[in-house]
Amino acid sequence: MQEIIRGKVLILGKNIDTDQIYPGRYLEIVSPEEIGSHCLEGVDPEIPKNFRKGDIVVAESNFGCGSSREHAPIALLNMGASLVIADSFARIFFRNSINLGLPLLVVKGLYKVLKDGEEIEVDLRKGTVTLLSTGKVLQGEMLGDMAMKILSHGGIKDMMREGRDLI
Repeated sequence: MQEIIRGKVLILGKNIDTDQIYPGRYLEIVSPEEIGSHCLEGVDPEIPKNFRKGDIVVAESNFGCGSSREHAPIALLNMGASLVIADSFARIFFRNSINLGLPLLVVKGLYKVLKDGEEIEVDLRKGTVTLLSTGKVLQGEMLGDMAMKILSHGGIKDMMREGRDLI
């Protein structure tokens, strides 16, 4: 996991649920590439076609609400999202994402000061977002030590495979 992430943003609205992130009609797909190719189709079918690896998803509040399916963060990872930033996340989605190695950051109101396609730089360790067009820095909620440890290993399964102590 990179602690400094730089990419262009895709701005989404509020209450983006797991079925919008990864529609249920695709749950039988097992190919990671194909899973990623359907990510966010429930919001706009053009998103997975235009999303570039390393881009950053920025949303309003309650991102990942709905069912607790792990397919949603898996789809985001396989679409190429390097990070998701929102005002708030559904709790189970947040935990699933961290456990699968998808970094998330809470930064209130970020979506209000960005334009689609704008480039930002995120320091996960510090919880900061820098708008590269202006140099403005916004402070988000820092991730806890355990979340950072899990992310640094690429997810909780990889951490456990390496025999790392979870405490």
